[in-house]
Amino acid sequence: MGSNRDNGQQQRLGITEPISLGGPTEYDVIKTGELEKYLQDAGLYENQEEAVSREEVLGRLDQVVKIWVKTISRAKGLNEQLVQEANAKIFTFGSYRLGVHGPGADIDTLCVAPRHVSREEDFFGELHRMLSEMPEVTELHPVPDAHVPVMGFKFNGVSIDLLYARLSLWVIPEDLDISQESILQNADEQTVRSLNGCRVTDRILHLVPNIQNFRTTLRCMRFWAKRRGVYSNVSGFLGGINWALLVARICQLFPNALPNMLVSRFFRVYTQWRWPNPVLLCAIEEGSLGLQVWDPRRYPKDRFHLMPIITPAYPCMNSSYNVSSSTLRIMTEEFQRGNEICEAMEASNANWDTLFEPYPFFEAYKNYLQIDVSAENTDDLRKWKGWVESRLRHLTLKIERHTYGMLQCHPHPGDFSDKSKPFHCSYFMGLQRKQGVPVNEGEQFDIRHTVEEFKHSVNMYTLWKPGMSIQVSHVKRRSIPNFVFPGGVRPSRPTKVTWDSKRSSELRVSGHGQAEKSQEGQTVVLGAADERKRKREEDSIDNSRPSKSFTSLPPSSWDVHDDSINPVSVASSCSMKFDDSEVNSMGEKPDLKPSTGSPSRHGEANGSIQQVNHMLTATDTCSSKEAENLAIEKIISGPYDTHQALPEEPDELEDDVEYRNQLKNLGGNIKDSNLDSSKSELVVGGPVITEKETSCSNNLFPCESLEELEPADLTAPFIRSTTAPQPQRKPLIRLNFTSLGKASSDKSS
Repeated sequence: MGSNRDNGQQQRLGITEPISLGGPTEYDVIKTGELEKYLQDAGLYENQEEAVSREEVLGRLDQVVKIWVKTISRAKGLNEQLVQEANAKIFTFGSYRLGVHGPGADIDTLCVAPRHVSREEDFFGELHRMLSEMPEVTELHPVPDAHVPVMGFKFNGVSIDLLYARLSLWVIPEDLDISQESILQNADEQTVRSLNGCRVTDRILHLVPNIQNFRTTLRCMRFWAKRRGVYSNVSGFLGGINWALLVARICQLFPNALPNMLVSRFFRVYTQWRWPNPVLLCAIEEGSLGLQVWDPRRYPKDRFHLMPIITPAYPCMNSSYNVSSSTLRIMTEEFQRGNEICEAMEASNANWDTLFEPYPFFEAYKNYLQIDVSAENTDDLRKWKGWVESRLRHLTLKIERHTYGMLQCHPHPGDFSDKSKPFHCSYFMGLQRKQGVPVNEGEQFDIRHTVEEFKHSVNMYTLWKPGMSIQVSHVKRRSIPNFVFPGGVRPSRPTKVTWDSKRSSELRVSGHGQAEKSQEGQTVVLGAADERKRKREEDSIDNSRPSKSFTSLPPSSWDVHDDSINPVSVASSCSMKFDDSEVNSMGEKPDLKPSTGSPSRHGEANGSIQQVNHMLTATDTCSSKEAENLAIEKIISGPYDTHQALPEEPDELEDDVEYRNQLKNLGGNIKDSNLDSSKSELVVGGPVITEKETSCSNNLFPCESLEELEPADLTAPFIRSTTAPQPQRKPLIRLNFTSLGKASSDKSS
């Protein structure tokens, strides 16, 4: 049960053969049991009473839309027979349909109705009126102008997000199959997008070999992503559908593995993945309706996607277009950390607690941006903060672009509320200088203009009302407001030894007993004397810094003085080797030779894929890590069509004409412009950040090189189920920014 198999025969699911068909070991059974108990204890499963309540709400909602569509049909003059035949159906998708929702989670639902029922007048008009008059419906909030129009509300306390799809059918059959391509015939864009959620969810469940193992693994990865601060589509990380697609691909590659092994292989595979190679659950189909599918060879916009994760239902799209270079870097580091911990677990040197340690965001950086949002009332704040949150990703892009990648941003997903201030919330963004770049005394980042530009774009909100305001300020770690901490109490020191600090400390620990104690991850709290000493050291470092003269800067919190860390901390946690040569995400020298494959040679690609599959099959019986890594290497660098991911999409920041003009004038010698990092002071808007101060956070966080992906070094696997030849596109021209001092590091494991 829960296994997608045919008469005991192993189905091939995915675009390649599995990496391994090996079954679970006794160790996997034990560790999977531990994982399931951990997830249960973490409160990720709803109880039976809540499950029944959700089913009742969905049944009641289905009745409501059936009454609604008959009412609409009668009002539009249809005869009584057609009125009686008129029907609407409710479908679910997202985490609820996948079976990985938790207590109190929203239910993503879709209302499908016939062609004579309109979205504007009937769905957002009459149905909205009907729901508003029902006492069991509360917090009703329509958003008709969203990219995917939605009506949000609570039904008997259960949160519902209701989308609408208007089909070209006169009658909606009760057994309607929305997985068929014909369902999209003559559908408008909003209907296609609304249907896409259900179609993708169902396709995922059909493309995984064992649904139960998939669900447990996905619950684990969603929980991990939230704990590590990388679960947020709007912030530029990954959302629920993205994590589902990534997990589903691992399930295809290890079809007989239990969740323990699937989690381990998740990190192993995606640590080695060469983005922007897309993750595909199946071949991309052209379809017969002429809808645009993801294709970087034909659509220039698709070439800017840094981490393509392609949906498996027609029309196939990239579900992770929000990912930026900064968020990709953060997620890549988190994948590496997860991989190291899973390897340590196999050696009994770590446990599930270690993997799920929360990311200590407010201990990780010395400099932050604080974005304060306020409004006049609860409803205005909800709308205003939603708008601001959707624009924060643009602030990240602007800062990194205007500082030419030298100042990197880490957005915190989600907001914080100060209970002493009604109708107010705050967002935070960690800032640090790009590492591996020489620091010159007195260099600083002036991002005031960038921030003002961002605030101006935010204030263009079409639904703006008096009282809606936004403030952006720079704060140091020591000045982070208390309301962001649990219980509103600032910890005197990091309250727990993290995996990174533990790993470095174990190198200094002599004696087997001490090492074992360190590996258990026990809480460590400094004594009062140690705390006073630490504060004195910090203050003395601050006071010893020469005061800087900031021309034309107001005396405010924008001034960021050098706040370098203790040299001992640098030596203990940031020791690493920097190479002048570029390395790719695998730590290997990039192969800069152009691909010999042509996108139009579909037959040759298929032959190459079969050759790869043949090589992969040979590893089925081999359990060694080396053989497995070889198989992974074949998959992530297989003979696919290539595309070149560009650093940023111009549409994201189309309001900045000055930057594009600068690029036009750069020519072949960037030193001729004002980009010489050894001299220039970048005045682009916002707080002033000195380059030197952000070199390393503290001794708990390894200060690794923040490697920036070079598009030319990356190849993208791209399989299509069509034999139509594609025109050979001309190679893209890239500007060489190496004179900015870009360097990569050899990351030590």
